[in-house]
Amino acid sequence: MIGRLSGILAYRADDHVLIDVRGVGYVVYCSSRTMAALPGPGEPVSLFTEMLVREDLIQLYGFPTLVEKEWHRLLTGVQGVGAKVSLAILGALGPDGVSRAIALGDWAMVKAAKGVGPKTAQRIVLDLKDKAPTIMAMSAPASSNKSAPADEAAVIEPTTDPTPTAAPPVHAQSDAMSALTNLGYGPSEAASAVAEVLGETPDLDSAALIRAALRKLAPAG
Repeated sequence: MIGRLSGILAYRADDHVLIDVRGVGYVVYCSSRTMAALPGPGEPVSLFTEMLVREDLIQLYGFPTLVEKEWHRLLTGVQGVGAKVSLAILGALGPDGVSRAIALGDWAMVKAAKGVGPKTAQRIVLDLKDKAPTIMAMSAPASSNKSAPADEAAVIEPTTDPTPTAAPPVHAQSDAMSALTNLGYGPSEAASAVAEVLGETPDLDSAALIRAALRKLAPAG
């Protein structure tokens, strides 16, 4: 199983790239969001990868972060969701957007991705609702590959955002999830509160995000 590739980006097409790893070329399919953030040919690149193996097919899919790779794994585990649909969802929403949509049960956000119908979107939200807290808690930044030598690992963090969904500050989301669960809130209600706050104000630091989430969780009246 190939879990990560680091090398030189030799070629790029609309939905995939060819990465030269010490003379061996690997074709890696990526979401539109990841493709937009990749460097040009001849530049160093590194991606986490997931391998699809079927009787008639072997394909690699690339992701800039482990969080995005994990969402791809979970999405493709939902009935009716293949790799192409998963990449469409991740390309439209990004991993943080997927986390928030599922934590909030907002299947309409998921449906906005190309090729996703309402029934599939509802099934994704229903099947993965309990997974969102774990993924949100593991969110962490990736380092840039700009200064990394070609033969060293370097993770690419997308810099071109096709949608208005913004990522929270470094560690804020995972810090808030940890704090709320330590205070006794269930993972699902903590994830829902954090997702709701980030949907309204995406650039809060950890302390502000925790306070705002606690206000969401406070009993009415």
